[in-house]
Amino acid sequence: MKNPVSPLDSHQTFRFTCSPQVTCFNACCRDLNQVLTPYDVLCLKQFLNISSNDFLDTYTEDNTGPGSGLPVVSLRFSDAEDLTCPFVTDAGCRVYPARPASCRTYPLARRVSRHRETGRLTEHWALIREPHCLGFNKGQMQTVDEWVNDQQIATHNRMNDMLLELISFKNRFRPGPLMPSEKNRVYTALYDLDAFRDAWFKEDSPLAINTNIQTLDRSKTSDPDLLIVAMDWIRETVFTPNPAKT
Repeated sequence: MKNPVSPLDSHQTFRFTCSPQVTCFNACCRDLNQVLTPYDVLCLKQFLNISSNDFLDTYTEDNTGPGSGLPVVSLRFSDAEDLTCPFVTDAGCRVYPARPASCRTYPLARRVSRHRETGRLTEHWALIREPHCLGFNKGQMQTVDEWVNDQQIATHNRMNDMLLELISFKNRFRPGPLMPSEKNRVYTALYDLDAFRDAWFKEDSPLAINTNIQTLDRSKTSDPDLLIVAMDWIRETVFTPNPAKT
């Protein structure tokens, strides 16, 4: 069997399309293990016009990452037998404008590496040709960069890269599993943004971090900016060792 995963440079082209005219339409929305990033949750709750708490209670399950103790949020399936996405319909995805990064990126896969000396991030792409997917038989040729632009993935990637940086920081300076109370603080800050905002802007709140002042100001009304603040807060209050506690 041909290797279903093949590396691609950003300028290389591939053919792919997904629409009701492709006979496997919606097949990739079943048999899922759909993990959501904090930015995925942010976009979906905004699109559905519900609070982050309501979204999490209605559509997700949370688990604990093995070894790290970090919260992991995934979609709760509407059908336990075929593991169907709760947002899929016969006509397609009902939250398509707010779909998660992994849905936007498919059939590509992305990873990043950091240069040890310069700290510069480099993207690495691969094309995934799953046997059931017939989308490779139609559509126009396009480069990886064109696909990223067409699917509006860039902001998702930027926010998700910040999350990976936070996890890397945790692994370096706060290795091992988190305490349950710490996990709950991380879960609220990353995923339940509305609850975090309520706590953050209390007049008597002691929450103070080293974050760009413009970002702090915008976070009063901007969820993306608030998520950046939340990640900074986790880094400084949960993952940074406190000598006073040792």
